[in-house]
Amino acid sequence: MNETDDNAPGSQEPAVPEQATVPLTASLPILRRLRPIPFAILVLATVFVLYQLVGGVLTLLFLGGKIVEENVNVMRWATFGGQILFLLVPTLILARLRASRPGDFFRWRVPGYREILLTVVAVFALQQILQGYMAVQDAIPLPGPIERFVEEFRRLLEETYRLLVTAHSPAEFLVVVLVVALTPAVCEEVLFRGLVQRSFEEEAGGFRAAIMTGVIFGAYHMSPFSLIPLAVLGIFFGFVVYRTGNLLVAVAAHFFNNFMACLAAYFQLEDDFVAVDPLGAASGTIMALNVLLFAVVFVVATYYFTRITRPAPDPGGRGV
Repeated sequence: MNETDDNAPGSQEPAVPEQATVPLTASLPILRRLRPIPFAILVLATVFVLYQLVGGVLTLLFLGGKIVEENVNVMRWATFGGQILFLLVPTLILARLRASRPGDFFRWRVPGYREILLTVVAVFALQQILQGYMAVQDAIPLPGPIERFVEEFRRLLEETYRLLVTAHSPAEFLVVVLVVALTPAVCEEVLFRGLVQRSFEEEAGGFRAAIMTGVIFGAYHMSPFSLIPLAVLGIFFGFVVYRTGNLLVAVAAHFFNNFMACLAAYFQLEDDFVAVDPLGAASGTIMALNVLLFAVVFVVATYYFTRITRPAPDPGGRGV
């Protein structure tokens, strides 16, 4: 019996063309195919439309187009509902659509007491420093027509905010704390330091992502008079998450910052409240001493904070 030589030219079977392989990323949902920074921008645009535009319009409709003391409770609960429905829920949904393990965006664990204590001290010191900045900003002269417009706009914003945070009883104060301090601390940190900053980290690195997210955080509030202070606070909150890898520390810092504003309104403290002279008028000298003192406190608290924390490796391996 003759055996066929498998290596003979005539015995080779015709080659079967290989099927074209489909890249793995092409089979993923579109939100998972986006690069991290475009995805973060999409998140911000989506939440902005839902919360600032849709939520804002619905709130004005509930209030009849005017915010007065008689309907301030409606405003508070509408604000609370808007934060949950149009800020927190979309963030969680987008995180779920983006990742098979959305919990990777929201890094949390029970924080150590030293992390919380040093962060709270630093935030209080930063508030005092920014109070000095606001005093300088308010002292900058503007041309007459522009100054009148700016002052009127500022007055409307301040009156609206004062109505929102002013409480006349302990029970009402607790509602104010829930709406103005706790709910924004949770919802905004989940969005900004959770989903957005974590996405930026994949391409920009942890420290740069904290700065980028903080600046966006300041602009997102649409308050031109508080843009710089809000951005500085946002950067610090981002720095806290960068150093600890823990969103809950930033939530605590954010809550403390807002809670102090609620407390000041409840006890009817002046807007230019400074810690070194809480009962008197804040003169230029007093304000300068206040800023200098708390700049030292902030540096010392931040220094020891960095001594007890260590940033986790960046997802994109890009360092700072």
